Amino acid sequence: MLARPNRLTRGVDYRQVVRRGTRCGGSRLITSVLRGADDRAPRFGFIISRQVGTAVVRNTVRRRLKAVCAEFVDMVPEGTDVVIRALPASADADFASLRADVERCLRRVLVGSART
Repeated sequence: MLARPNRLTRGVDYRQVVRRGTRCGGSRLITSVLRGADDRAPRFGFIISRQVGTAVVRNTVRRRLKAVCAEFVDMVPEGTDVVIRALPASADADFASLRADVERCLRRVLVGSART
């Protein structure tokens, strides 16, 4: 589970990450990452719309994504915000598939932005 300091809670922060962040997409998820200069823990936020499925399905996807992100907290640099938007295909995905998608996107975005 993600600790409180590792969660995005304000709509302003979500909008900023989605608009200004670097994106990586796939068939199940779209990951937006915005690196900041702040000296704070990395934060994660999740957007799961009704298109994904019923409330039970959406909450299952959200719980799986939170567990995945809890594994990758140490990989993400301080001051970084990550927003993961679940697409309808994520409803049928198992934990391992979601984990692979998140890991692929985080590695691509974080390694790519470290080079520039």
